[in-house]
Amino acid sequence: MPARPVRSREAVDELRTPPPGEAAPQVLRAVEFVARESPVPVVAFCGGPFTLASYLIEGRPSRDFLMTKEFMYREPEAFDELLAKLAAVMSDYLVHQVRAGASAVQLFDSWVGALSPQDYESRVLPHTKRIFAATAPLGVPRIHFGTSTSGLLELIATSGADVVSLDWRIALDVGWERVGALLGVQGNLDPAAMLAPRDVMVAAARDVLRRARRRPGHVFNLGHGVLPPTPLENLQALVETVREGVPASV
Repeated sequence: MPARPVRSREAVDELRTPPPGEAAPQVLRAVEFVARESPVPVVAFCGGPFTLASYLIEGRPSRDFLMTKEFMYREPEAFDELLAKLAAVMSDYLVHQVRAGASAVQLFDSWVGALSPQDYESRVLPHTKRIFAATAPLGVPRIHFGTSTSGLLELIATSGADVVSLDWRIALDVGWERVGALLGVQGNLDPAAMLAPRDVMVAAARDVLRRARRRPGHVFNLGHGVLPPTPLENLQALVETVREGVPASV
């Protein structure tokens, strides 16, 4: 977290936008090495505009993002400038990761679900679109990730992403219908299901697969990250379950 939270126009103006080679050279070297040595594709990632802004403004973890929203409402021009700077840096960051060998990119705007549809559309979506527009010429799949975004799905579908992540708060088939058939979806098993007995977890995973109906464009994933106490044997069972899939008749 930042030593000095960004909560004024002056603080936004002072922020530099360093190139990736200066800001994170070790990441680019790591991507290049892994892409060269790994038998599986490498996915590049970056933080989304609202999520990064919230870290800079809050200065600590938050559940309600009140300081971020207060700054957004009180200093709309400074907030817009902050997101513009973040979008420019993240665009360049993703481009350089793909040039280093990444085969896909994922934008993590994990906390954007804290916003109303109106605020998301007017204050955040334009910057997200700039990131996806900047990465479009790379010719690699582009994924938008967020949580608690059930109220924003139709808007996120216009961001330029090729794949939209769905969390467990919405059924996969319902979310896919709202996103649109032309886009892929990623998700959406509840990470807490991984703490359940194996048969319960497997049943939950199969429900996700049934809702996907073997349609092209579904990337099976958890609705968020793996929880620390998740048993390794459940992760192994999940991989086996997804590989087995479900009968086409189901």
